[in-house]
Amino acid sequence: MKHIIGLWVLWGVGLAVDARAGELQPLVDRAVQSTLERFQAQGLKADQLAITLVDLTAAQQPQQASHRGKVPIYPASVIKLFYLAAVHRWLEDGKLTDTPELRRAMRDMIVDSSNDATHYLIDLMTGTTSGPELPEWEIKTWFEKRAVVTRYFAGLGYVGVNASKKPWGDGPYGRESQAIRTYEPKRNMLTTEATARLWVEIVTGRCVTSKRSAEMRALLARDPAAKMDDLDDQAKFTGTELPAGAKLWSKAGWTSQTRHESAYVELPDGRKYVLVVFTTDHASERAILRNVAAVVAAGLAKVRE
Repeated sequence: MKHIIGLWVLWGVGLAVDARAGELQPLVDRAVQSTLERFQAQGLKADQLAITLVDLTAAQQPQQASHRGKVPIYPASVIKLFYLAAVHRWLEDGKLTDTPELRRAMRDMIVDSSNDATHYLIDLMTGTTSGPELPEWEIKTWFEKRAVVTRYFAGLGYVGVNASKKPWGDGPYGRESQAIRTYEPKRNMLTTEATARLWVEIVTGRCVTSKRSAEMRALLARDPAAKMDDLDDQAKFTGTELPAGAKLWSKAGWTSQTRHESAYVELPDGRKYVLVVFTTDHASERAILRNVAAVVAAGLAKVRE
């Protein structure tokens, strides 16, 4: 981030976000305190939460506030948001060919959170594949190629982003685990502030191009009013706490140890905001994400009164 009189500027996109937070930081603090109190019996601690909130209602001067927003955390499937943006950058630069199969994989990666689709896209972008273990000289080259997406975001001024690993169900195996044993970093990592920044770029049309930003946003759209039996459906976290008529775009992620939500919300009264919440060591507690979302939605209503 580049600080200018209390503002930070999104590198390369020309959007200044007020890092002084105004009334936003007390709201994030209340969301943290409320959530810690509600889940005290489950042993939830402040260092098991990370939150970044960006109020985009005043389009020319957004405000941001965070709790542990700069701490790198394993992002689970939220990393797919970064792979989506990178694929569009590669397409725009002519490094990838736009095909129906590539579009199918992008859709499945975001809409259904498919790991297999994500593997295919990572292979295309990095020129690597999974497979048997490799000789020492070859695994080093393989690892350097796999880091190309991380280097891309670093070149844009992102901090705390490692996007070089495939998301797995049972794996990794072979050269994937060989690289993890041999080289650092061993896992994908994101901060809530970096994730919020990417959301801001997408929803304001500044990610790659305005047209590509719109295509990304279309895949991220959720219906918060939809009736679903799946407790892990991506519309069931922030979406459950929104009033009728609200619009939601989101990308969630979870493992046995983490449960995360990243979302952009447009409320019927015109308020617009990005909310990113990462939780660790309480993956079974889906209501943690919902509690934060509820406090934020209610708090922004009071801020705008």
